[in-house]
Amino acid sequence: MRVLFVGAGSPAIVFGLVPLANALRSNGHEVLAAVNRPSVPIAAGAGMPAVAMVEHDIWHYVWQDRAGNERTFVEGYREELEFTGGWFAHLGADGYEYLRALTEHWRPDLVVGGRMCYAAPLLAARLGVPHVQVAWDSGDWPWTDEGARPVLAPELQELGLADLPAPDVRIEICPPALRAPDDGATLMRWTPGNLQKEVEPWMVTPPARPRVCLTAGSRASEERSLDFLLAAVESLRVLDVEIVIPAPEELAAALRERVPDDVRTGWVPLDVLMPTCSLVVHHAGGATTMTAVDAGVPQLAIPETVAFGPPVQRLADYGAAIVLSAADATAEAVAAACGTLLTDEGYRERARQLAGQLHGLPTPFEIVPQLEKLVSESAGDV
Repeated sequence: MRVLFVGAGSPAIVFGLVPLANALRSNGHEVLAAVNRPSVPIAAGAGMPAVAMVEHDIWHYVWQDRAGNERTFVEGYREELEFTGGWFAHLGADGYEYLRALTEHWRPDLVVGGRMCYAAPLLAARLGVPHVQVAWDSGDWPWTDEGARPVLAPELQELGLADLPAPDVRIEICPPALRAPDDGATLMRWTPGNLQKEVEPWMVTPPARPRVCLTAGSRASEERSLDFLLAAVESLRVLDVEIVIPAPEELAAALRERVPDDVRTGWVPLDVLMPTCSLVVHHAGGATTMTAVDAGVPQLAIPETVAFGPPVQRLADYGAAIVLSAADATAEAVAAACGTLLTDEGYRERARQLAGQLHGLPTPFEIVPQLEKLVSESAGDV
């Protein structure tokens, strides 16, 4: 069968789709990914054949609406989520236009989209094929659809739909201890889909001192992330630890000019590095959070936005993390939290328990027969 995977701008979303796409390809199915132009190298580098369904990066959609009017960021948890749903929907609407033309020649039997990848349900409804939604992080993202609906009103009207179509299958990747029980989702083991590079021996060698991974995610930049990372380095320097900062090369170059020589930075594959770490300090991004959960590593999360807070707070409530707001993340508070996470064995034990739960979930390969059956039944073959 042919399977179209639909992303929506962020490398983290692409990474979240890679394991299932690879499982389908390994089982003999034809796979194609549709992402925005800047994410094409990410998807291709992770082994997914990819087309550019839109030309712009995400900031084009974040800061202007479909009419070209400027959008202003809002404050408040629900307000921020509706704002997020709005720009994802704008990206999805543009991508839907491209995919309508593409699928006249390359018609999929199944459309798989990441959460908030709104071109996926629209296209599946148009083609009359099943739609599978795959979570790319541990968040629930409530109220994003409320922000998306008015933006997608023209497409919904054209399709004769009163609301956004629900997926035929919803795949969640969160350990059971962090989810509401029996919410109707299909659970799948999350596995890393990172963009790789040549592995240097130190990346897989247990260090002499506790290794702390400090990261602002795959979309980190000098403008958005430099101050956060430099402040965290200063906080960590009071501890006897080794610091590694995985970062895009442009940001890493700026960091090398400002951090001590013994701080390593560059594009380090997070899934390769994480098992050698004693702690990860990060911005609460979904892919970073799940990579640490997969490796059983305690976390200090300092959410970049309000919307990033609830998933990592569930980790903290379980006992596998500490969460500090940006306002509370003083040098003293960060150092104290890191000291606690490094010395209190309870955090590591709870992190290992979560990893065990995650590893016990069905793998992407085990999900493939369910998707094959879904397509077969949809086609009327059984």
